[in-house]
Amino acid sequence: MTKDEQGRPRAVLCLSGGMDSSVCAALTARDYDVFALHFSYGQRTESRELHSAQEVARIVGVKELLHLKIDLFRRIGGSALTDASIAVPAAGEEATIGNEVPITYVPFRNAHFLSAAVSWAEVLGAKKVFIGAVEQDSSGYPDCRPAYYEAFNQLIRMGTKDGQIQVVTPLIQMRKSEIVRLGVELGAPFHVSWSCYSGETEACGVCESCVLRLRAFRDAGAVDPISYAVA
Repeated sequence: MTKDEQGRPRAVLCLSGGMDSSVCAALTARDYDVFALHFSYGQRTESRELHSAQEVARIVGVKELLHLKIDLFRRIGGSALTDASIAVPAAGEEATIGNEVPITYVPFRNAHFLSAAVSWAEVLGAKKVFIGAVEQDSSGYPDCRPAYYEAFNQLIRMGTKDGQIQVVTPLIQMRKSEIVRLGVELGAPFHVSWSCYSGETEACGVCESCVLRLRAFRDAGAVDPISYAVA
C-alpha cells in the first residue's frame, strides 16, 4: 500500500460535491490521503457541482482533485439530468420516493465513475476507493445497492493487477438523517455542498434530491446551511 509523507495510506474518492459525498469526503480524509475524482457528464447543474466539489476538496484537505469530462450521457440521453428534452420532475409524496427508479436515474453511471476511480487507484497504489452511495431512504437507483458494489468488487478482483483494490461504501446502510448527524460530528462542509437537480444559483426545494436533503436535515434536528427557492 502506497503511503504519503505522513505515513497515511492513499485512497481515491468519487466526489460529486453533494450532501452524502461531502460527508464521505470528510470521513475518508480523517484516515487517508485523499485523491478525488469529480465528473462532469452533461448534468444540468454541472458548473455548480464542480464548484462544490472543488470547495469540499479544499476544505477537507484533498491532495489532488482530478476533474474528468464524460460526453456519453449527454449524447445518449434517457435521464432528466442529462437530456434537455426531459423535465426534472417535482418530487411526489415523500413516502413514495424510492418505490420506482425515477427518470433522474443516469443509465449505469456509477460503473463509469468507479472504473475511472479504480484505474487511478492502480496508478497511485491506493487500495481503497470511496463513494458516498446511499440505499436507505433514497431515490432507489439500482447502482446504489450493496449487491451492486459487491459485484463490482468481484470485477476488480478479476480485472486488476493484484486484485486488492476495494470499493468502500461507508454510508450505504445509513438513513440520510444519520448521515447529516455524522457530517455535523465530522465538520463536513455542508455549506458548500450542492444536491439540487435543476438549480445552480439557488436550490429549487422541490426536486427529489432537494426533498430528501431537506427531510434529512429536519429529521436530524439540524439546519441546512444552503438556501432554497421553496422549502
